[in-house]
Amino acid sequence: MEGLDDPAFQAWLAPEGSVGPRASIDPEQPFNIIYSSGTTGAPKGIVQSHRMRWGHVVRGETLGYDTSSIAIISTPLYSNTTLVSLVPALARGGTVVLMRKFDAHAFLEVAQAVRATHAMLVPVQYRRLMDLTDFDRFDLSSFRMKTCTSAPFAAELKDDILRRWPGGLVEIFGMTEGGGTCLLFAHEHPDKLHTVGRPAEGHDIRLIDEDGRAAPQGELGEVVGRSGAMMIGYHNQPEKTREAEWYDAEGRRFIRTGDIGRFDPDGFLVLMDRKKDMIISGGFNIYPSDIEAVLARHPAVAEAAVVGAPSRAWGETPVAFVTAAPDASLDREELRAWVNRQVGKTQRLAAVVVRDALPRSTIGKVLKRELRDEAAAAIGEEAPAGV
Repeated sequence: MEGLDDPAFQAWLAPEGSVGPRASIDPEQPFNIIYSSGTTGAPKGIVQSHRMRWGHVVRGETLGYDTSSIAIISTPLYSNTTLVSLVPALARGGTVVLMRKFDAHAFLEVAQAVRATHAMLVPVQYRRLMDLTDFDRFDLSSFRMKTCTSAPFAAELKDDILRRWPGGLVEIFGMTEGGGTCLLFAHEHPDKLHTVGRPAEGHDIRLIDEDGRAAPQGELGEVVGRSGAMMIGYHNQPEKTREAEWYDAEGRRFIRTGDIGRFDPDGFLVLMDRKKDMIISGGFNIYPSDIEAVLARHPAVAEAAVVGAPSRAWGETPVAFVTAAPDASLDREELRAWVNRQVGKTQRLAAVVVRDALPRSTIGKVLKRELRDEAAAAIGEEAPAGV
């Protein structure tokens, strides 16, 4: 076929003006299967319904998508993160500009040239953009809304974006599996940047303890959620599907997130860490995010990830993986001592590993499961925890 005017192609097309038969679609019918990123284990096929995907179209109005929208897509098309922006842009008659591969400078050049109004980016992309020395020379005044999801979004990075990048900023906390979603309209609540926002309209989000009971008000618990946007299940994995579900006293189905958090007095959700990432050392629960926040304050550290390594003495012990900031050098023992002076005794790092880069999924999530074997090797079998 040589082009649109090729006779064979024209013969294949339906006659101009013809209308195909209307399809009857059950909202609970499968719409697509998206595979999880596998940050904590093997990827699973998540079966999403038409109802679940329609929820993204409805939310698009709140985020300002319409026929004049121009959305830049720079994340993989097979990712749920991408579809959160792609689907409402197309469904509401807007324009979508696809980038073959994300590059910080190229992104800004395209955004300026096409007068982009929307972008969905993951935190590591925002970080690379805001770190560009010439970021402020680009005209980004056309932006209405920027969104972010998929990974922890540091409060100081949100603040930097709000100060230097025109338009609103919304963090979307949720899972590809669906369940409950929280929305943080950062431009409306600059005092809540340490949170992931409040439950979206029609979303029921609760916290449960280790025994599956409701956690007391103000206390930590695993985040579970229920809404019209919930996966049908994991493809051909009924056992995994059951593990992901929680039912309340009335028998209503919720999806477990695996995230630990608490609600502040204003109803904003504060996340502590992934349940699977939590380190238990000598019977104490250690949240890697607390130590990562300390590491992030060091001027020579660009990125940090903390995981638990097996310890004969303590069960587990924290190990940090870091990358150096541009033009900075890192001494592992000096950094370890610096951190350990600022954290509690049980949180002290057993080792620091300096890497050129942290392992990431295609959507930008740090693959902590790939760091755990390396962490064990870094401390050796006999290393004590909290030294």
